[in-house]
Amino acid sequence: MKVMVIGGGASGMMAALTASEQNNNEVLLLERQARMGRKLLATGNGRCNLTNRNLTRENYHGELPDFCGYALREFGVEETLAFFHSLGLLTVTEDSGRVYPLSDSANSVADVLRLTLEQRENASIVTGAEVTELRRKKGRFYATAGEQTFEADRVIVCAGGAAGAKLGGTDLGYRLLTSFGHTRTKLYPALVQLRTDTTYVRSLKGVRCDAAVRCGRETGRGEVQFTDYGVSGPVIFELSRAISVGGAEQTLLLDLLPDISAEELTELLQSRCNALPQLKAEDLLTGMLHNRLGRTLLRACGFSLEMPCGEFDREMRTALGKKIKHFALPVFGTMGMDGAQVTAGGIRTAEFDEKTMESRLCPGLYAAGEVLDIDGDCGGYNLQWAWSSGRLAGELRGRK
Repeated sequence: MKVMVIGGGASGMMAALTASEQNNNEVLLLERQARMGRKLLATGNGRCNLTNRNLTRENYHGELPDFCGYALREFGVEETLAFFHSLGLLTVTEDSGRVYPLSDSANSVADVLRLTLEQRENASIVTGAEVTELRRKKGRFYATAGEQTFEADRVIVCAGGAAGAKLGGTDLGYRLLTSFGHTRTKLYPALVQLRTDTTYVRSLKGVRCDAAVRCGRETGRGEVQFTDYGVSGPVIFELSRAISVGGAEQTLLLDLLPDISAEELTELLQSRCNALPQLKAEDLLTGMLHNRLGRTLLRACGFSLEMPCGEFDREMRTALGKKIKHFALPVFGTMGMDGAQVTAGGIRTAEFDEKTMESRLCPGLYAAGEVLDIDGDCGGYNLQWAWSSGRLAGELRGRK
């Protein structure tokens, strides 16, 4: 049986490898870029957070988030790690549950997949082949890529999502699948930086801090990185999906000393002012926060940096404490699809069989990965969905 996989990302390589395990299959993988797995190479800041041992169904989102459950149970974290170990990849698990290659390089993950696929006698790879049309005639599929036409008995669409265009993000998969009658939800950028009011954050560019973060009902804790356009960092990525979907007029609240209560902080400030009355205000928060962050908070309160700490009265200390515990940043939006790591939304999963990944509208047509309306939290969950769904699709179970 001839099997065509469209897309050489994480789910596509997994689907192709799985399909090629069946010796009677002849597998062709078509990748539009010159190299497979470019987005994979950028994950985890180039380290490739390939899964997470703390995975639950609650880490996934979409119109029908339960759709991902079967694939994740059939080929879960342990099965995924066993698969990669069988390819020669060594991994390490951090305390957070995140799993990385022992080499600390995403290239290791992409390379073991590529090298294994290249060694399969019944599999072939064509790069630089952008499929612009996919049609079905008399039970067979025909894909047009430039001047070439490829045919197959089964097709697995793993073309990814619209996020990260510079790394290969595209709407290609949506276009191919909607040509068969499939529909998609609205698309939003997820795992993305936030644009905020820059009155104070512009001067903080490059500063990082541990903070408790809240936006509406969404909360998180972790590293925040200030930028010239707003904020970034792991905890920002975790909240960004909800903020992206939530629309305009939102406010991000940062607790910059989350392990100290408001009362303890007020007492700490009073104690410091009493002990060092001649200390300039610009140094009041030295040792508590990054110097630039401390000075920015004082300015945000309207205090002179030259004022002696001894002149801080109770009301001023309380105001400063509140600013530290509730540093408010109006959110203007996200850095968009180009800046996003993942697309929230996609082809509706109700139109696919969760136990096979086969289309309910077109026999022999499958889909996996980000092209579908399933996205995960930050921390290896999206790659696990790619591995699990790609594996299930590549088994080509089909209809009875």
